[in-house]
Amino acid sequence: MKIPAADILKETQRTLEIIGKPDINEEERTAITEATASSYANYVNPGILEYRKSVSTEYISIEWSDSANTFNDIKGKKYIDFLGGYGVFNVGHRHPKVIEAVTNQLKRQALHSQELLEPFRAILAKLVHDITPGDLQFSFFGNSGAEAIEGAMKLAMLHTGRKSFVAATAGFHGKTLGALSATAKAKFRQPFLPILPDCYHVPYGDADYVESILKSADEVGNDIAGVILEPIQGEGGINVPPDDYLPRVRDLCDRYGSLLIMDEVQTGMGRTGKMFCCEHWNVVPDIMCMGKAFGGGVMPIGAFVSNKTVWEQLFPEPWLHSTTFGGSPLACVAAIAAIHVTLEEKLPERAEKLGNEMMARLKALRRRFPKLCVDIRGKGLMIGIEFPSDAIGYEVAKGFFDSGVLVAGTLFSAKTIRIEPPLTITQAEMTQALNVVERVFKEVNAKHFESKRPGPTRKP
Repeated sequence: MKIPAADILKETQRTLEIIGKPDINEEERTAITEATASSYANYVNPGILEYRKSVSTEYISIEWSDSANTFNDIKGKKYIDFLGGYGVFNVGHRHPKVIEAVTNQLKRQALHSQELLEPFRAILAKLVHDITPGDLQFSFFGNSGAEAIEGAMKLAMLHTGRKSFVAATAGFHGKTLGALSATAKAKFRQPFLPILPDCYHVPYGDADYVESILKSADEVGNDIAGVILEPIQGEGGINVPPDDYLPRVRDLCDRYGSLLIMDEVQTGMGRTGKMFCCEHWNVVPDIMCMGKAFGGGVMPIGAFVSNKTVWEQLFPEPWLHSTTFGGSPLACVAAIAAIHVTLEEKLPERAEKLGNEMMARLKALRRRFPKLCVDIRGKGLMIGIEFPSDAIGYEVAKGFFDSGVLVAGTLFSAKTIRIEPPLTITQAEMTQALNVVERVFKEVNAKHFESKRPGPTRKP
């Protein structure tokens, strides 16, 4: 033990007391801020502090409380959440119905024994069958989207007897080893190579490339277990495919005996204007992965769901894939509440309506500032704003943050800023945030792209 137990007890006691307080004083705020900065530098990762410096003039900003579509830092400054936890807060922050369900379950039981049947896991699995497209039927619940991808890849290998996968360039599916094989960012992959053998990456949106890989692999006997795709790429820069892309890939998978694995971790639960994004193109995957907003913005939970034919491989040995904490009672009731709120408040329809309004205003800004804003793209409330460079993207994001609007770039670059607010965002909050966008666009455009007028010429 590096310090005496008595000192650890004092430290934990102070922290528990602060956690229990509805309000803290200035001295406590200062102490938490200093402890947070010091611990990130010495015990978490100083690189995170360096990143915060690039996107905020006040880089030691500590998130402290949240509600609905906003959150407050420890100093009490309120921010409109235009990022939505990268797609976590579809039903808003701490939605009362989700909080109530989790609180009620916590009074009864937090974790299960692992041995007996778990009722809310069973009820949730039936609901997942009900809300997903086509013949998707059986579900497995984990703790994250990356875990869902891992399980989906294992299931595809088990069902097909094959070991290889096709994924898309600029795709992101997680950073655990299996999911990282499908993720296309070299910076994340190279330190850990080799990962899974024979994971082929093809340009996103081009079904001809998918066909060439499937055909080639079939000819040489190195068959493909599955094709893993996001229906809209999130981390890659909010990339929307051509309308014929996913239907063609669906047909190709059927032709070559590969499974289509749809990564709906970020696009699902109403984000793009449909309950699941693949429904825009009437495509039903063999396996679908869920996460992020699935837990109602309160509990971490991920899932993969498949049809009976694929899932039958797990019937004889149901423990071939298992988890200790996945599908916990707390997480399952949060997901049940999230489904209820999503349907009751018609959040997919709301995302489509507000998304169309936001896209129209952002595209109008692009026409006004064509050198600053390269592109506006997306569906529903999953929108990307592309800039000429990372540096410009960071500068714009910093301007938004300083004005109380939270956005972020992607893990691939800051050239594209993501707009993914809670689907519950109000018209007034959206207007306020877009007014900030317009003002920051004016400021950054004037700084970098407006020609400087020469001053008056002095007479000799």
